[in-house]
Amino acid sequence: MWYLLAAALLSLLFFRPAAKPLLLVALALALWQQTLLWPGLLLLAVLALAALMRSHYAHHARLMPLLEAVLVAGAVALTLHLAPGFHNLPIVIKEQAGPLSAPFTFYYNLDKALVPFILLACLPTLVQAPASPPRSKLAWPALIAAIPALLLLATLAGGLRIEPHAPAWLGEFMLANLFFVSLAEEALFRAWLQQRLSQWLGRWPGLAIAALLFGLAHFAGGPLLIFFATLAGLVYGLAWQWSGRLWVATLIHFAFNLTHLLLFTYPVLQR
Repeated sequence: MWYLLAAALLSLLFFRPAAKPLLLVALALALWQQTLLWPGLLLLAVLALAALMRSHYAHHARLMPLLEAVLVAGAVALTLHLAPGFHNLPIVIKEQAGPLSAPFTFYYNLDKALVPFILLACLPTLVQAPASPPRSKLAWPALIAAIPALLLLATLAGGLRIEPHAPAWLGEFMLANLFFVSLAEEALFRAWLQQRLSQWLGRWPGLAIAALLFGLAHFAGGPLLIFFATLAGLVYGLAWQWSGRLWVATLIHFAFNLTHLLLFTYPVLQR
């Protein structure tokens, strides 16, 4: 089921006609395996109805913002694991990536993985939007170099230590982080939030506010994590703005997280 879900998300990015059939099969299997329970299925039915109404009543200007608010509220609830009816699969429970790393837990998250499908009903340009390419040829190399630079800066600030390792659950982490974390977060914070804010306020305010809200979403990790998550959000936001492609921002986000896991204490230094 999880591989089908990942295939549906990949299809959403590159071959959309296959995305919906793959998603429906994955959800049917999730229901059968009790990863998806009836309250969650009911919520998804309500969101699907809102998406259908949005596509059929696009000429009703007053109805569109209300339907988008319902869809976005659902996407936020799924992202924060607030919606009932989802029994996400635990993969690693309180294990250390290395001796200096704090204990770490992660799941295969069905609820969060559904966010890109929901937000696509709000913005047809969620996956591919008009780009604003940088003028300098050095911009993209500088953006990629910012990944290790931010991690080294966090190390100097005392939040991390250099600690290379390849844990036994690396493959599971890569699958979960690419499809069920990075893609979902980039769909919400960059492809929807930054794009909407840019439409209302302009490109640079949209980029800055989306990055700040992304940082604040990491409040549970404390002020240092909020600060560095905001800086990372600026990097992901530039990748989105320059490319107009959701997959590019997702890949930069995933590269940051993977570099963090492979070369530094993950998720933070154990105190």
